[in-house]
Amino acid sequence: MNVNPFDIKQALLAKHAQHVVLIHFPIALFLAGVGFDIAAQWTKSRMLAAAAYYNFAVAAASAIPVIATGLLAWQLQLGGGKLKGLLLLHLILGVSSGAMIGVIWFLHFRSRRTPEPLLPAYRLPLELFGVVMIALTAHLGGFLSGVNIPG
Repeated sequence: MNVNPFDIKQALLAKHAQHVVLIHFPIALFLAGVGFDIAAQWTKSRMLAAAAYYNFAVAAASAIPVIATGLLAWQLQLGGGKLKGLLLLHLILGVSSGAMIGVIWFLHFRSRRTPEPLLPAYRLPLELFGVVMIALTAHLGGFLSGVNIPG
């Protein structure tokens, strides 16, 4: 089936189209949040720290429909069949990445509730680990979607 990029109905009703479109939001927001957080740590800027927090908050919120549409695509494309190989690894890494985004947002949320916000020192390595997890998940997703296939 050829997808016409200008046919809105066909694009919106494709069995996995929503997941492929939505995934870019939490990835970009999380990566921007990490960049803002590193810059805030370096410059001691409260404005950059606030930008990091809001990026993490929206990334965490947008990860929920991404995970839901990924699970929905699995049900629609494969009829909920048993996963194996790259698809199983993509699912595990995707859910883990979503959880990591949520944990990092929660660390920032919890620190903002104190009179003098103090973030734990381990958050930056945790954020960088989250970046690696997201990169691996996205890389596998590229193979599954056919984007990373040679030729």
